[in-house]
Amino acid sequence: MPYPKFDRSRLEVKRLVDRKNKVYIEKDHIPVDHQPEHLSERGVQLIEKTAERIRKARRLNRSVMLTFGAHTIKNGMAPTLIALMKDGWVTHLSTNGAGIIHDWEFSYQGKSSEDVRENVNLGQFGIWDDTGFYINLAIIVGAYEGLGYGEAVGKMIKNEGLEIPALSTLYKQVQQKMESEPAAAAGAVDLASAIQQFGLKPGWMEVAHPFKKYSVQGNAYALGIPFTGHPMFGHDIIYNHPINHGAAIGRTALTDFLYFAESVSNLEDGVYLSVGSAVMSPMIFEKSLSMSQNVEIQNGNHIDNHYMLIVDLAESDWDWAKDGEPPMDNPAYYLRYCKTFNRMGGEMHYLTADNRDFLLALYQKLQS
Repeated sequence: MPYPKFDRSRLEVKRLVDRKNKVYIEKDHIPVDHQPEHLSERGVQLIEKTAERIRKARRLNRSVMLTFGAHTIKNGMAPTLIALMKDGWVTHLSTNGAGIIHDWEFSYQGKSSEDVRENVNLGQFGIWDDTGFYINLAIIVGAYEGLGYGEAVGKMIKNEGLEIPALSTLYKQVQQKMESEPAAAAGAVDLASAIQQFGLKPGWMEVAHPFKKYSVQGNAYALGIPFTGHPMFGHDIIYNHPINHGAAIGRTALTDFLYFAESVSNLEDGVYLSVGSAVMSPMIFEKSLSMSQNVEIQNGNHIDNHYMLIVDLAESDWDWAKDGEPPMDNPAYYLRYCKTFNRMGGEMHYLTADNRDFLLALYQKLQS
């Protein structure tokens, strides 16, 4: 017997324009020439080494991957991330579902970050129409088009809108593809369901993004650089909106995971940067590396010369590159993400630093 489910149609979904926000992108973004403030001498040395490894990786046409948590976006680091892409230093960016949302809200309304404590108490946290409606719809349309999670949202930002097919077109595609391409047929059915439920008109749906120059995923889409989103079910505010569709989330997130794994497969002599992501980054990396090694081993090869720099705020004096995994009586042992990356072969370093200081210093060093 099925268990009772919460009915999201009962929610009072309010307009995003009525929400108080704490971060304003035009005022709070950090310019690329802003000077880092709190880097240790060891940190400066590690950044110099990392810059050299990035230069080598780009000469060899190898992956340079930058994975980061949502605070990198909230901290106003979009200009530096965009500059790293435009100047050819990074080949792949990835973040979690919250990073996707903050980046979209900045590009859509120029502000983001609500007061969680206050709005949970008011029964309003995350229950905002624009964010929930447009991001979910972009993902549903993206799943139908065969796009990834970040790719779908980035496309909407760059193009400032979405193309909504006619129901008759979708029904015809379902009939044509049900046997030969069942996944594509299912994506068409999901989109048709959303169109019916919300009475969407076919044709171009304009969604203005007046601040899209600050969007990392919008710029990535325009540049043809993968920006992948790696959500977890129920973790993000877009799950509160009635248009949210689990199958579309799954299809686009799986596509992005496979984009990510493909970049990892090109990581021999490449660079992987993990900034402020204690769970998502190490988890998707270890699975992707395992799959990549599986294929490499079949071909008589192995990925051994990858360079990993892990950056977070937690203090640790342990030298992971020199001393390996610490004993269980050392506090460093319980930096779970470091332990995961240390088990991934290659060369791994940990740097205690604020993401703003690290990214600014790295970009400026690469430009020198």
